[in-house]
Amino acid sequence: MSLFIFLTVVQAIIAAALVGVVLMQRSEGGGLGVGGSPSGMMSARGAADFLTRTTKWLAVAFVVLSIVLAALAVETSGGSSIDTTLDRTPVQAEPDPLAAPAQVPAQAPAGEAAPAETPTE
Repeated sequence: MSLFIFLTVVQAIIAAALVGVVLMQRSEGGGLGVGGSPSGMMSARGAADFLTRTTKWLAVAFVVLSIVLAALAVETSGGSSIDTTLDRTPVQAEPDPLAAPAQVPAQAPAGEAAPAETPTE
């Protein structure tokens, strides 16, 4: 369980770094826009390449950690322990003592008519 928590924290850190790296990139692909010598690591082109590579590796790490965490979650939940705790005996319905009994309309005896309602004044 502690491995699961550790990997979850690592994944959260990677996700935050991935968001930061993506937000630092220019939408045109200019990277940080840092000036400098045209050839070198911190030129605009070098920064864009660095951020692109960093984004790629952070995304790969995020996906791999997601798969590992899913596998760990399935392994720790273990379906066999759930199956053995199920009570598989059939349940017989018992009558509810609070339920009202079925009302059967009373029928008038043969030969007698049902009383007519008299209007009240």
